Amino acid sequence: MRRVPPEMFRFTTVERSDLYGAVLDAFGAAGEHLETALGLDAVRERLRGVGWAAAVEDEDLQETLRKLVQWELLDVVHNHAENYRTAEEYERRNLQYSLTRRGEAALAGVRQALEVLASTGALQTAVLEAIADRLDELCLLSGEPAPADRRIFSTLRELEGHLDALVENTKAFNGELQRLVRAEGADMEVFREVKSATVAYLQEFLVNLDRRGQAVAAAVDRVEERGVAVLRERALRGAELPPVAGEDPAAGWLESRRARWAGLRAWFLPDDGARPRIEHLHDIARRAIVSLLQVLERINESRRRSSSAVQDFRELARWFSAAPEEADLHRLWSAAFGLGPARHAHLAHSDPELIPSSRSWSEAPPVAVSALLRTSGRTERFTRTARVRDVTAVRAERAARARAERAELARAWQVLEGDGPVRLSSFGVLDPAVFDRLLDLLGRALSARPDAGGLRRATTGDGRVEIALSPPPDERTAVLRTAKGSLAGPDYLVHITAAGGTAAFPARHTAQQEAAG
Repeated sequence: MRRVPPEMFRFTTVERSDLYGAVLDAFGAAGEHLETALGLDAVRERLRGVGWAAAVEDEDLQETLRKLVQWELLDVVHNHAENYRTAEEYERRNLQYSLTRRGEAALAGVRQALEVLASTGALQTAVLEAIADRLDELCLLSGEPAPADRRIFSTLRELEGHLDALVENTKAFNGELQRLVRAEGADMEVFREVKSATVAYLQEFLVNLDRRGQAVAAAVDRVEERGVAVLRERALRGAELPPVAGEDPAAGWLESRRARWAGLRAWFLPDDGARPRIEHLHDIARRAIVSLLQVLERINESRRRSSSAVQDFRELARWFSAAPEEADLHRLWSAAFGLGPARHAHLAHSDPELIPSSRSWSEAPPVAVSALLRTSGRTERFTRTARVRDVTAVRAERAARARAERAELARAWQVLEGDGPVRLSSFGVLDPAVFDRLLDLLGRALSARPDAGGLRRATTGDGRVEIALSPPPDERTAVLRTAKGSLAGPDYLVHITAAGGTAAFPARHTAQQEAAG
């Protein structure tokens, strides 16, 4: 890591750091108005513009400017081109100050730090959609002639800005969640409101997150088919970098774009087959919900208790401090901890006759004390062990039941799986077990939020089977019949597939073999 110059942020820690910061802020405000140099009077006027209302003597302001010049944050030049009528006018207008490169960096660093302190993280699906839109736009621009290079440059920069926002907001949101979980002494009502709002917020974010991530990954693929290197070269021409002394900035600019594109792939389409970082957002949401529920449970538990262990020890400490005599301290100790009597007083040597009764305990050989007696105060009692239960039959019964359930599940999915969307009425007569599976999938799909086209998607609890439910194109009614009765409802378009490919459905003959044992 490159070292920061030691004097660069010294103005933030010394005395009158607020005045140093205000002066630098005044130069930053002047730069926004394209004023590159300020004299003493102009600095004073700009100070009022950035909110510095306190009076500052000329000597103090000149000393502040001199220190900033000493720290190489400001540069000072003599303006000999002006005509000065008096010596006082020469003193006030001769010296012109301007920000150095180091001063610009220090001002930007302080502003960025204050902005981060005041910012709050957020998980925004709009950023994902914006990334996909910019990628699609790049794909279209790649086929246009050379005049589109500037638009390619601006679109690429917008794409990188959205990716930076996604990364920074995710880090900030995760950090806020961890600080929220670690917060001590939080009010239960406040936590209940925060938990409800956070859970609802996370649920809103996670809806169709997979679909949005896959859309971005597909867009990345499309752009790369057009040639990312060519796009970067065209963006470089559109950037129209100004000439600078020394090394050509084009190489560094292209390297920065390559690094940003690698970051984009790491989030949505990793090269090494690793798990995309966008999927880690699911883990963040789950951990946040579980942690918040645990913290709320701890708060509820502490409220149910009349006192906590910490409060008990503090009260005991107050009693110790108020005890009048040393004997009272020993009685209080015995009452509080019960460690007075020796637990091993009843133990004896294996042959007590070898130890004279007149020998002192300090000279006698030690007696072995068991770990159970030392730790819990209880003595061992050796009795006959109970007979070990023979669970072979129970284990066989459970295995047979599990095989039968897998066979039933495989048969149900084989019946329901289709090559494409079908009418719900096409299932007609169903076995009750298959009907229960279908009814469960329909319930999950109808509870899911529809997308813009009205399509609802849901998966089973194990995530192996997916259903896509489309609204009925007409007013037809579907009637499903089983041996236990019939069900009538709208004739939806249903497409049931294996979420993980055909391997998610166990082969029918394999399941039947398992069921047969």
